[in-house]
Amino acid sequence: MNKIKRLPLALGLAAVIGGFWYWSGKKPSATTASTASTPVSVVVARAQSGEMPVFLNVVGRAEAYEGVTIKSRLDGQILSVNFTEGQAVKQGDLLVRLDPGDFNARVAQAEAVVAKDQAQLAKAQADQVRYLGLKARGFVSDEKVNEVRTTEVAAAATLKADHAALELARLQLSYTAIRAPFSGVVGARLVFPGSTVKINDTALAVVNRVDPLYVSFAVPERHLQRLRDAVSKGPMNVQIAVPGDNSASFAGKARFIDNAVDTTTGTIQMKALLDNKRGKLTPGQFLNVSMVLTTVSNAVLVPNEAIQQGTDGNFLYVVKADNTVEVRKLDIIASYQGKTAIAKGVTIDETVVTDGQLRLTPGATVQAGNGEAQPATSAAPAK
Repeated sequence: MNKIKRLPLALGLAAVIGGFWYWSGKKPSATTASTASTPVSVVVARAQSGEMPVFLNVVGRAEAYEGVTIKSRLDGQILSVNFTEGQAVKQGDLLVRLDPGDFNARVAQAEAVVAKDQAQLAKAQADQVRYLGLKARGFVSDEKVNEVRTTEVAAAATLKADHAALELARLQLSYTAIRAPFSGVVGARLVFPGSTVKINDTALAVVNRVDPLYVSFAVPERHLQRLRDAVSKGPMNVQIAVPGDNSASFAGKARFIDNAVDTTTGTIQMKALLDNKRGKLTPGQFLNVSMVLTTVSNAVLVPNEAIQQGTDGNFLYVVKADNTVEVRKLDIIASYQGKTAIAKGVTIDETVVTDGQLRLTPGATVQAGNGEAQPATSAAPAK
């Protein structure tokens, strides 16, 4: 009897559950249809034609225009160091002085030898005059006169050698005052008073000329022909920037391309020259180097915001005539000042989505939030 009463109850419960399942299954379908029919609000822009500079961006290093490690041309002892570390010096400024005592004595000795031989030459010349007079009167032979002449010539030669020795002694004395070979900045003190130095061995100071300044950088060899073509027309304009400081920008000229490619790296060295009158850059400093390799004319330009990154590369959404979107894969030439030049994937006057891409799927219906497509202006640099 209990089984007969429970049967209608079970059937009723099954009917309720079945109805709930049916209506719950139908409801998401209606919601999906409603969502699919709602246009997605996006911001768009129109692809335009314009010029796009193609930049080469590499990392370089500052180099001194001139640099020398100063060494002594004499063996001696340091008497004084006449510069402070990091001091700006001018050409001819005294940097280091050696003890000149020995060399003063050598100069005095050479001067004494010159004086002695000058007296001997004067005597030989007087003897020659006297013996010529005696020969004219028949008191001496020609052989004696020739002997006196030889003595006079030898004395003159000896005096000439003495003058050369005196000049050498004076030069050596001048070498005790070691001066800056050019204007620049002197580095750390490498010697101190009392230090003994050896000729052409002991480093006394390092002087670098930092204005102008070289910036050396390596360029991939695939750009070599473009670079040569550009340099053949004159120095290339180069922009130099300090990493992490966009406000510190300097203009330079690329004047040098090395004569061989480095086979280990596949790059070739270049150098740019720039003014450094304020001394803001230092030799050895890393710098960002940027130069224009070429300018693409009539390029298809779109805002950078339209470019999206995917697993298959760069793409963007193009709005078709029926207000649905289509995904286009892209071949990018270059980017500059907020614009990107497209080689393949978009044509001029097509409308692209610049904002709202996260809510889009291929074929979705869109509505421009600003009411119309805005053109992408030319990205050519100002002249």
